[in-house]
Amino acid sequence: MRLALTARHLFDAGSTPAEVYANLARRTRQPLRSARAVCAALAIPAAEANRRLDECYDALLANPRPGSEADTGELLEALGTFDVPKPLDDRELAIVDLFLTAIDAMGGIRAGHQHGLARWFTTGNLTTAYLSLTAARPLARTGDPSRYWTTLVAAGELLLAQPSPDSRIRYAFEQCRIRAARATAT
Repeated sequence: MRLALTARHLFDAGSTPAEVYANLARRTRQPLRSARAVCAALAIPAAEANRRLDECYDALLANPRPGSEADTGELLEALGTFDVPKPLDDRELAIVDLFLTAIDAMGGIRAGHQHGLARWFTTGNLTTAYLSLTAARPLARTGDPSRYWTTLVAAGELLLAQPSPDSRIRYAFEQCRIRAARATAT
């Protein structure tokens, strides 16, 4: 518990999760304990923290090399180990469902893109997820362009209905409408 309190103080001083992990791991020489302390300081439930840390334990935490704490912290952060889950309301859940439909209509997605989307869904960063999907394209052979673009139009409508939507959503939404019209005309 004391290590989690130290982590909380480091966060209060402006450190990132990767920096907090590196600081604690250098001090304690206990990478797993340090990562758990970061998760606890971020109020990530213990069961979820354990699940996340179990997934990367063998690769990142089991046999640490001295001096690699900063790199390990960056990797843990990039993997989403320290992502704080945001509870989504019904509108946000409907948006995520539309995103999942669009992903299915893509006909395939790169692993890195899928990972990023999963992190944005977890953290509630739906604007970034939308902008990412609108910048992508369905695959020519396996995708369904009409379904992809019309689904993103529907998601954009829900995002624009929120108070003070990000100004980038309007432009991306209009581009999706144009692409949906083209896709349904062919």
